Amino acid sequence: MSTKKAASSKKKSTSHKSIKGRLDISRSGMGFVIVEGQETDILIKPNHFGKAFHGDTVLVEMTNESGRGKRAEGVVVEVAERKQTDFIGTLQLNNHVAFFIAASEKPIPDFYVPVEKLNGAVDGSRVVVRLTRWEKNDKKPQGEVLNILSAKNESDMAMKEILIAAGFPLSFEEAVLKEAAGLSDKITREEEKKRKDCRDILTFTIDPYDAKDFDDAISIRNLDNGNYEIGVHIADVSHFVKPDGILDKAAYARATSVYLPDRVNPMLPEKISNELCSLRPNEDKYTFSTIFQISNRGEVKHKWIGRTLIHSNHRFTYEEVQQTIETKDGLHHKPLLLLNELAQQFRRERFRNGAINFSSTEVKFKLDEDGKPLGIVVKESKESHQLVEEFMLLANRTVAEYVSKIKIDKEPIPFPYRIHDTPSELKLAPFVAFARKFGYKFEMKDEREIAGSFNKLLKEVHGKPEQHVLEQLGIRTMAKAVYTSTNIGHYGLGFENYCHFTSPIRRYPDVMVHRILQEILDKNLKIDKKMEERCKHCSDQERAAMEAERAGNKYKQVEFMKEFIGDEFDAIISGVSAFGFWCETVEHKCEGLVSVRDLSEIDDFRLDEADYSLVGLRTKKKFRMGDKLRIKVMGANLEKRQLDYEWVQDAAKSPVLKGVKAAKGVKKKKA
Repeated sequence: MSTKKAASSKKKSTSHKSIKGRLDISRSGMGFVIVEGQETDILIKPNHFGKAFHGDTVLVEMTNESGRGKRAEGVVVEVAERKQTDFIGTLQLNNHVAFFIAASEKPIPDFYVPVEKLNGAVDGSRVVVRLTRWEKNDKKPQGEVLNILSAKNESDMAMKEILIAAGFPLSFEEAVLKEAAGLSDKITREEEKKRKDCRDILTFTIDPYDAKDFDDAISIRNLDNGNYEIGVHIADVSHFVKPDGILDKAAYARATSVYLPDRVNPMLPEKISNELCSLRPNEDKYTFSTIFQISNRGEVKHKWIGRTLIHSNHRFTYEEVQQTIETKDGLHHKPLLLLNELAQQFRRERFRNGAINFSSTEVKFKLDEDGKPLGIVVKESKESHQLVEEFMLLANRTVAEYVSKIKIDKEPIPFPYRIHDTPSELKLAPFVAFARKFGYKFEMKDEREIAGSFNKLLKEVHGKPEQHVLEQLGIRTMAKAVYTSTNIGHYGLGFENYCHFTSPIRRYPDVMVHRILQEILDKNLKIDKKMEERCKHCSDQERAAMEAERAGNKYKQVEFMKEFIGDEFDAIISGVSAFGFWCETVEHKCEGLVSVRDLSEIDDFRLDEADYSLVGLRTKKKFRMGDKLRIKVMGANLEKRQLDYEWVQDAAKSPVLKGVKAAKGVKKKKA
């Protein structure tokens, strides 16, 4: 009895000292806990990880405080949140005892897998294993085999490993799929009575040619008062996915769909994302809508928010709409041209009010049936994309403005705003100094003037040699947009209130927004005390998805460029560091590294951070971000997802190269 009390007392006395952070385990096996708002990490020695893996959010008990040359050290006492529960690796089976060895750069203990949890796997099988338990007295974690990986090829396996490493399961549990399969697509009389019926209004979707989940549609009709009624209709996922249900928990855990070059890892089962909720043509669908009365001058005269029924008349691709805009002809060309005209008015107004006009390009791979890249297409944002974007922004902003006015006890309600902070002076100052070297001045009195200076620069730099570098560096000065219940506005868009409402099939915050909206409309608002925690989870998952998407794109770049070893291409320097510079091929947008080791024959190069360049100590030869140059593809490492380039000099024009060759010639003669 007394022992138990003592243990309980000890637990209470240490728990208040524990610090929460994310565990980062290096390849060497040493651990560091990164604590938000704390400059220095906490050192965790390999035998003090407890039951934690790399990336987990943990509670740490301090064993040594920092100070007087000492580093802060601690011991992991509890895992607060797992980053990853599914792992890829190999099964070892010997005398009916099975162990799983994870394929990971980070140290991970072997898992014990009970024989009844092998699910058909045999010795040597490449498998996905899920962590099922790791109790205090267990020497090893215990798992079960989820999938036996029979990859079509090396690339297929690589994409699966990228998803698993980012913490995204490859498949849904059987119970989740069963729940989705049992949902009905029938439009019931009961639901009809609750919704505004928009099925007789011209409605269409505009999406990429290869899209399967159409989560937004636009309707338009003329009103007798001379205005236009334009509806932005969004798939009503919250009608099917109920709070705290099995589908909801699976969607929340993922929080986002992940888009890799050759596949989509969906947030929701395909029965929901591609069938029930997808706003396919010639089908009645449940939607959540914002409906506007808009004058021909682009003035929003009236707004309505609520649940609706729609019937999409046609499915357009962006390419089809762009052709209609350019030729002023085609199916439904009059409403499309009107919508485009209004969208362009909204767009100009946004930039006048402080939004920043960063242009965006998207790289897409042309793949064969096995996912092998055959070519790369660089897609730019055209008016057809801007048409959809402006009406989605209008809907998102309208919903956020509406909710921001709702108060309980004079306090704003917990809500997942999408916020974007102003640039930090620390990041902005070196960029402003660098831009000044090209003759571009920045007004720094307030945020609005900074935004205006950005737009002026982006306009003036267009088509000039320095365009690429200044655009890329400008984007890097920006804060990252996140979800939070503390509304500080969206700096990049120039909006005081903003949220995500328009993509609930692929983003969980949009599902939360729909639910809160309906509760407000029903006058039955439930205060979510865990809103900030949910927002942080969604932001973390969004970041993990973006990293996975970058890794997937990088893999395909390397796979594509493998065919061009020894070939030369024009490129632009896209980044610099002390150990070399990265450059991106102009033709393919494939980035590789030119190492300083390969430049050592020419000169000893040092990093000039203020100038974003590498500078030779003797020759003063400079490699600056944004410079154009010629490179040769020297290596393509799929395992490391790394391209190695070599700088190609023009011997006739380069005094640097002439000097090097002359020096080499002298050495040979002496020998």
